[in-house]
Amino acid sequence: MRFTSEQRLDDGVLEREFTLGEIPGILWTPASASAPVPLILISPPPLGLRKMYPRLAGRARYYAAKYGFAAATIELPGSGDRPRWAAAEQARADLRRAVEAGEPVGDEIIDALVLPLVEKSVPEWQATLDALLSLPVIGGPVGYEGGVISIGVRLAVVEPRISAAGFFAGSFVPRSMFEEARQVSIPLQVLLQWDDEGNDRQAALDLFDAFGSKEKTLHANMGGHTGVPQFELDAGARFFARHLK
Repeated sequence: MRFTSEQRLDDGVLEREFTLGEIPGILWTPASASAPVPLILISPPPLGLRKMYPRLAGRARYYAAKYGFAAATIELPGSGDRPRWAAAEQARADLRRAVEAGEPVGDEIIDALVLPLVEKSVPEWQATLDALLSLPVIGGPVGYEGGVISIGVRLAVVEPRISAAGFFAGSFVPRSMFEEARQVSIPLQVLLQWDDEGNDRQAALDLFDAFGSKEKTLHANMGGHTGVPQFELDAGARFFARHLK
């Protein structure tokens, strides 16, 4: 891990950009910490870190200032300035074509769009976690939250260092991920926008039902994809505070 920039934000939070091999990312740490702090991994949607920065930084700074957590994000494969791959570009084009034509999005398109992203992203998140936990300021436990819910499902199954997860329902989910969801056992909090124009509500509810966790909570709010109420930020932070403190 190589830090490429550093700035102290006006709330005292330290923001550092880094690279891990070819993976760019950002780490936020609290203004002061007398001991190693818990960590939240914030996985962005595949829209590019620069585009998503205000939302990601806002969440991270809230966690740091109010609860003393560190937070980190990385650029997902094929996003931002990272190299594209032809299969993913074709899957995105097929998705746009189906949506614009008002046609149902078939399983083949969903699998081609999501499964390669899961296969590439999860090892990168694990490598990032290795590097972050080697820093003196970070000691765990570790939480995860993210918008491509299938990435979170896979990580929750294969990564024992993640103690709790907050998922954002609103991305297409391959059928194979439902079987993996049954293997998830960590505490979960799932956020669902009831009128999300790009989300299959019933599929989101079915996935929630499939999770094997003994503790799982669904927060459903009226409104579209970008209409998440501000109070859900604190709800998510309190969820992590219960499980990471």
